Amino acid sequence: MTFACRVFGHQPAFHADGSIMRWACRRCGQSSGAKEYATATEAARYAAAFNKRDADDLGKRAPLIGLLPLRLWRRLRSR
Repeated sequence: MTFACRVFGHQPAFHADGSIMRWACRRCGQSSGAKEYATATEAARYAAAFNKRDADDLGKRAPLIGLLPLRLWRRLRSR
């Protein structure tokens, strides 16, 4: 286990191998578990959903007034 995992905790990454969804830490690579689903598409769908991070949408779903500077910065950066 790396120092970052000890301090901040593991950062799981999910992927599907057929009908089995597996997850492991992105930082140290330690395998954390697996779960079998009925179909491969179901496993892939769950893996994609669990990999989605709230930080990826920061500023897109922000409150209008509270995070207005962040919205403006994102808009200027995307141009």
